Amino acid sequence: MTTGQHKTLAPPPPYRNAVVVIAIAIGMAAIFATSYSIVLGRATPHRITIGLVGSPAEQPALLAALKRATHGGLAFHPYAAAAAAEEAIDDQAIYAALVLDQGIPRVLVSSASGYSVARVLEMAAEQIELETGLRLYIVDLHLLPPTDPQGLVSFYVTLASSILGFVTMFQLRANAPGLKFRDWLAAIAVLAIAGGLMLAVVVDPLIGALHGPFPELWLALAAEVAVAALFCSTMLVLVGRWAIIPTWTLFVILGNTSSGGAVAQPLLPPFYAFVGRFLPPGATVSIVRTAVYFRHDQHLEPFIVQAVWLVGTLAALLISARRLGRGPAQ
Repeated sequence: MTTGQHKTLAPPPPYRNAVVVIAIAIGMAAIFATSYSIVLGRATPHRITIGLVGSPAEQPALLAALKRATHGGLAFHPYAAAAAAEEAIDDQAIYAALVLDQGIPRVLVSSASGYSVARVLEMAAEQIELETGLRLYIVDLHLLPPTDPQGLVSFYVTLASSILGFVTMFQLRANAPGLKFRDWLAAIAVLAIAGGLMLAVVVDPLIGALHGPFPELWLALAAEVAVAALFCSTMLVLVGRWAIIPTWTLFVILGNTSSGGAVAQPLLPPFYAFVGRFLPPGATVSIVRTAVYFRHDQHLEPFIVQAVWLVGTLAALLISARRLGRGPAQ
């Protein structure tokens, strides 16, 4: 070999990359199954805020039985009257209320706020009656419609929005490798607007699963698509083909698990219940559910969360692309 010549290193054999890809895919699938099974498959009460109308001294045996049936997962908040407790349920400040002010004690629940919480309290009432003979009437203030009997449609459509956002980015990178950065951003905008519109049309007028203010549904789903696409694009700039790992982790393993769409947040482990409020899927589920079932009591927090993610991921994409001198398609 002459001076100045360098030996060219042979590229790694294809099977090595194939083994790495398969190992990562299997690992991510295993984490996905574990997370969903533990968090959603073993839902137990951790801290269900429940209103209390009346004096606990009137029914000490009933209160003790209710605490046992829910494994001590209830946190009582006193209200002066049943009307005040109902108003708090309407505002989604609490999930249920125990009323002891007259006749047979009753539990006010709201399936639309969280079907899983309502079901836990219904099962607790059945258990109490079997074990002690004490009766609890269950009154559902916000029933779910036959088109969404378990309140899961908001969860599924949010998951579909997330997947649409980041999967399309991987397809763009694979099939449009020469796409300019400005055109990539335009593609995200078109995807969010058109994708959010299509999903809103599917769940509202087409199959009638969710009936709410259509512009609000469209906006929420379009924002979810955009955030997923922008986050994935940023990861493509930063870590290239391995972007699937942080994107899948954030939106599927963490985001949708903790969103409160499949299992209400009081039944999630504390970590998931906390982070779910501040991740895009949780914000989207909250906006969609409230728009459909509590349209006059919409909250500002999920809109702020989604806006922060939208601005933050766009800024991160612009800064990373500028600093590294490459776009998501490269």
